[in-house]
Amino acid sequence: MKKVTLFTAILCIVAIACQSEKKTTTKAPLSYPQTKKVDHVDTYHGVEVADPYRWLEDDRSEETGEWVKSQNEVTSGYLKNIPFKAELQERIEKLNDYEKVSAPFKEGAYEYFYKNDGLQDHSIVYRTTIGDEDGAPEIFLNPNDFSTDGTTALRGINFTEDGTLSAHMITEGGSDWRKAIVMDVASKKVLEDTLIDIKFSGISWKGNEGFYYSSYDKPKDGSTLSGKTQHHKLYFHKLGTPQSSDELIFGGAKQPNRYIGGFMTNDQKYLVVSAAQNTSGSRLYVKDLSKTNSDFILIQDDYLATCSYQDNVGSTFYLYTNIGAPNYRLVSVDINNPAQANWKEVIPETENVLRVGSGGGKFFANYLVDAKTAIKQFDRDGNLEREVKLPGIGSAGGFGAKDEDTELYYSFTSFTYPSTIFKYDIASGESTLYRKSKVKFNPENYETKQIFYTSKDGTKVPMFITHKKGLKMDGKNPTYMYAYGGFNISLTPRFSATRIAWLEQGGIYAQPNLRGGGEYGKKWHLAGTKMQKQNVFDDFIAAGEYLIANNYTSSDYLAIAGGSNGGLLVGATMAQRPDLAKVALPAVGVMDMLRYHTFTAGAGWAADYGTAEDSPEMFEYLKNYSPVHALKKGVAYPATMVTTADHDDRVVPAHSFKFAAQLQESHAGANPVLIRIQTNAGHGSVSTKQRMELSADMYSFVWENMGITPEFTEEVLN
Repeated sequence: MKKVTLFTAILCIVAIACQSEKKTTTKAPLSYPQTKKVDHVDTYHGVEVADPYRWLEDDRSEETGEWVKSQNEVTSGYLKNIPFKAELQERIEKLNDYEKVSAPFKEGAYEYFYKNDGLQDHSIVYRTTIGDEDGAPEIFLNPNDFSTDGTTALRGINFTEDGTLSAHMITEGGSDWRKAIVMDVASKKVLEDTLIDIKFSGISWKGNEGFYYSSYDKPKDGSTLSGKTQHHKLYFHKLGTPQSSDELIFGGAKQPNRYIGGFMTNDQKYLVVSAAQNTSGSRLYVKDLSKTNSDFILIQDDYLATCSYQDNVGSTFYLYTNIGAPNYRLVSVDINNPAQANWKEVIPETENVLRVGSGGGKFFANYLVDAKTAIKQFDRDGNLEREVKLPGIGSAGGFGAKDEDTELYYSFTSFTYPSTIFKYDIASGESTLYRKSKVKFNPENYETKQIFYTSKDGTKVPMFITHKKGLKMDGKNPTYMYAYGGFNISLTPRFSATRIAWLEQGGIYAQPNLRGGGEYGKKWHLAGTKMQKQNVFDDFIAAGEYLIANNYTSSDYLAIAGGSNGGLLVGATMAQRPDLAKVALPAVGVMDMLRYHTFTAGAGWAADYGTAEDSPEMFEYLKNYSPVHALKKGVAYPATMVTTADHDDRVVPAHSFKFAAQLQESHAGANPVLIRIQTNAGHGSVSTKQRMELSADMYSFVWENMGITPEFTEEVLN
């Protein structure tokens, strides 16, 4: 027994020594592709700013294509040499290989639902005939047949009120530009030519006559993926006529707006139009289509205020708004007398941010209480009927239905609670389990806590922290900290099957709710915009410092991650505090803050960011934190893998291209600084396969640079 113990101890010492050697061995710096520099200079308010990588903005040029190819070769070579990546990829696939089924919804004679058998690139739309209890579900639409490589995807389907016609939109290669295909529902026959060049739009049917949709003129300067789009237009497409004859309803040069949406009310009597200059806030118009040649009625004209249609009973409209209520409220008004003095409060503002759904003649108030969901049911007069009992602390969604419905379906999820669907009886308030997730995961092995930490200026900021129960807080736990902090968007608790691969290895997942988001209403949002944007970075840095100070992790084991505006967050943070984290993962980020508004619809982000043209002060503020401009030569930056995609026409890949080039030029030290450029993908992966490959690459990169080798034994995985 003593010999066995001694032998085991020797093995442990050897193992520890090997691990120590791995962490202390200095790897030779990678050899990066040489990136050409040009003598391009822009002048802002009399200040010259060099832009040596301007040529990378031409995302369709042969030269840029060669640069992308050479960068991907370096990144691919690095990732292939990570010894455990194949096992991790296999593990992620296994975790995601379970049946996923959506809540059903009724349209005409059929009940529809989405289902994915497990690893299919896209969920299939199935249907059953209402009343035929013995009928087997049949496929209505199978997006997996849209393309051989899975990069063409379904992006929404809309039915006529009687359910006899449908129009579904598709994206190709992840682009925001869409195509629309009209079908006869019973026969599944395509009825006319495909509509093209639709962007930032829904589809809303007017009877069976046709439908409304929105788009822009194709850009004249630059490629269709990066060229600036300016004036949105709302069109009406009459069924059976060519798209070239579609009627312009609203927008264009006469009514210049960056974002326009139009839809019919449920009673098919009114057309509601929202017109916006920015991504939050819009004007609201209503047109009574029952009156010949009626004019649009302006309901509210403040571009920076939120006022959106929720429901109507005849000419009484219910509006969701933050006018006079930073945390939002629900009001009613007769649109024949729409002045704000005539608005009647239905659901008042509270200390918690409100969202509203409707169905079965009721309103469902979804309150955000410290980034967690609470649901209350009201009648149309605003009388509270009940608080809906939820399964736990987390996020609930789906509280919406048609006026005639007597039941609805909602989903509930949290970090350790797989998304589960419940059927809700509107009259009694009773919830019953409808469909439980089949993911192989034991939530009893994990715990989530919400803490409040103090940011640089004394503001209290909430953060969710999830990890295995009993995890030792010794400062050596690999920690993945993800955040967003912008555009009034709230990050709430969500389950991810892929994230299990991180947690089961003893990893910690941390999600702070930064200013700039919508977790605490308008004030919280505005506190992270324009010349207060630094608050967002300070909140993120303070979150990392909290995790380190409380021994959850240390700088050697912290990874910071975020996408889009969150990619900007990571880029700015690593420029300001290169010592904070071991690994940085900026994804599809807004990295050039002096030029973001010159690409696609980027000008619509000015309400959050401001622009370099606004004033000398705004220019200097943006330049100081702009990731492309804030990097300094000779600084050792974290191990970084920038991720973007060649068809991202929302945050164009030029942002990431220029940042990666500047980072490789500036960086001192052996940490790898790479860029991974996904092909045939947009602002996020298109297919299941792409998503899993990206996750495997990111987790592998993080663990490799923390000197951690994950174990895929039954003991660890269970």
